[in-house]
Amino acid sequence: MVLKRAASLFLSAILLAAALVGLTAPRADADTLASFLSELSPADLAPEAEAFGAIRDDIPVAPVLRGGETVAWAFLTSDFVGTTGYSGKPIHVVAAISPDAVLTGVQLVKHSEPIVLIGIPNSKIVALTEGYRGMDLAAEAAAGGEAHDLDIISGATVTIMVIDDSLVRAGIKVARALNLGGLAPADSGGPAREIDMDQTDTRDWVTLTGDGSVRRLALDVGQINAAFEETGDERAIARPESGAPEDTYIDMHAALVSVPAIGLSLLGPEEYANLTDRLQPGEQALLLMARGKYSFKGSGYVRGGLFDRIQLIQGDNAVRWTDKQHERLRTLAAPDAPSFTELDIFTIPADAGFDPTEPFRVQLLAQRAIGAVEKTFLTFDLGYDLPEKYLLPLPKSGPAVVEDDGAEAAAKTALWQRIWRDRVVEIAILLAMLLTLTGIFFFQFQATANARVFYWVRISFLTMSLFFIGWYANAQLSVVNLMALAGSLRTGFTWDAFLLDPLVFIQWFAIAAALLFWGRGAYCGWLCPFGALQELTNQIARALKVPQWELPWSLHERLWPIKYMIFLGLFGVSLASIPLAEKLAEVEPFKTAIILKFVRDWPFVVFAVTLLVIGLFVERFYCRYLCPLGGALAIPARMRMFDWLRRYKECGSPCQTCANECPVQAIHPTGEINPNECVNCLHCQVLYQSDAKCPVVIRQLKRRAAVGKVSDDILKKGPPPKLAKT
Repeated sequence: MVLKRAASLFLSAILLAAALVGLTAPRADADTLASFLSELSPADLAPEAEAFGAIRDDIPVAPVLRGGETVAWAFLTSDFVGTTGYSGKPIHVVAAISPDAVLTGVQLVKHSEPIVLIGIPNSKIVALTEGYRGMDLAAEAAAGGEAHDLDIISGATVTIMVIDDSLVRAGIKVARALNLGGLAPADSGGPAREIDMDQTDTRDWVTLTGDGSVRRLALDVGQINAAFEETGDERAIARPESGAPEDTYIDMHAALVSVPAIGLSLLGPEEYANLTDRLQPGEQALLLMARGKYSFKGSGYVRGGLFDRIQLIQGDNAVRWTDKQHERLRTLAAPDAPSFTELDIFTIPADAGFDPTEPFRVQLLAQRAIGAVEKTFLTFDLGYDLPEKYLLPLPKSGPAVVEDDGAEAAAKTALWQRIWRDRVVEIAILLAMLLTLTGIFFFQFQATANARVFYWVRISFLTMSLFFIGWYANAQLSVVNLMALAGSLRTGFTWDAFLLDPLVFIQWFAIAAALLFWGRGAYCGWLCPFGALQELTNQIARALKVPQWELPWSLHERLWPIKYMIFLGLFGVSLASIPLAEKLAEVEPFKTAIILKFVRDWPFVVFAVTLLVIGLFVERFYCRYLCPLGGALAIPARMRMFDWLRRYKECGSPCQTCANECPVQAIHPTGEINPNECVNCLHCQVLYQSDAKCPVVIRQLKRRAAVGKVSDDILKKGPPPKLAKT
């Protein structure tokens, strides 16, 4: 009762202090282009520039002046795009763009990413951002934002991808708005066009290919091998495509069959009618035809999958297809058409921002295996421009609009979807681990029947958690995730920031479900990389005969509340200042030991190593007493719906075996398991079935043995003699 009352008073004090800080804290200046330009030198954004001009009223850009002449236009990325970082806030970058649509200078001016960047020298992020100087945004617009190589800093992947996305998309928007580098505004550039739906004349294959209704990309084996050789990748060069150089690698054709004349010519009246019945208003259809050694479809699209070898690119927009947007075609209606091994119709969604009257390209991803699971890729483009004869002119549209909520939402979605596609292998491995863990918990009595087998299963799982989830994927969860979520709920929740890291996102969803079934132990005891590191190092220490210290119960239960107090303190501070709370969250050694792998300033390394050294003598010392994430998870875990751990009525009185052997001392001397402290290691379930340690099991076995011995004695003596009849 005393501890509960103290914790309640502590929480009240924290919340009151946070409220007072929030009320009295000075209001920060708005993050505007004007506020950032006052802190920058014009020469930072353009060589030998001398001054900034006035910010325009119609578009938030400022001229960068040299000798009184405008040599570039300065802009703030967050004025044009709304991509948020891992913290849920924009990463503010000021850049300048020349009349040729080339970036003349880039400056990272503000970010709220301490969860990612604490421990990573800020100079690295600044240098990488400044490295975008010289980027040709006209080329980026033509390539759908993929005309450059993306450099990644370990531990800051999401931050770098957000900076890259913001710079490229904002730069292209500014270039279009100012008509720089030949990039006309998105809604201008000549009379808008629409398809002439009254044209229904059919044409043969030769005519269709001759007038550009059907476009072609052809590669032979010699060309694809030469292309991989030009990359200089020795592993790819060592695995050339087999066959003669003149053999067809892929011969791919494309046609926009939602255009009546083209669709009727290639599909025939019946199939074209089926197509028009399927298409919803605003949707278009593209027919892809191919033959050769390489398939543009691959096998990843089956049953809800994604076609990962092709995409449609038009301007700043890209479209990837799923199996639900795909229909196979049996044959072509054009009698003189060649034979193809692949005939597939792809639906272009109405919300994709696709304009059939404007040029676009189908990008083919050619992949080559360079290891057991590793592949390298090259891209080839099949350009398509609908012939003029299929179009009708329309009146010119209005002026360009810089802000477009629909396009912005689509761009944010495209960014997180791109990240998820890039990490599909890691996602599959994590899902397999979660499925395995679910099976262990649901069938824990069977899983723990053999103590030795279960021990190695657990050690193997913890090793995967440490090496794969932690050191490889950098998917260690943190109390900062919870503070970012709370901040997002206060300021306007969106999924975008949380979807940027798929492994973290999946883990949080799995934990939310696990809290209802098993409590916090599903994560703390099995999936937490730092928890796994503590337990594995402790197991090594035990193997080396390092003495283990067990704290007296009276002291142990008084140290439990520390982690809850740390969490409440961090949460209270986060109500006033999330950046400050994230810095104080360095009480978690996760970033040092897992994300940065101990490559960090020495005070952080000493702190993390000290905790691990203590853990050699007191198993999971940090988990037991200091972890704010564990404390945060324990609070909702009290709502769990089931009690899976089996107990005998003798547990605790008189038997103390489980209490004495519990790795984290989560079992009270009276026999109750404290679910807030239990990490679900299932060691007590191993003991529950042990015929060597559990007194109840031993007694049952002895009783059965005694009964069996009596039965054997009776059988040996034979049946009783029969009584004579009188």
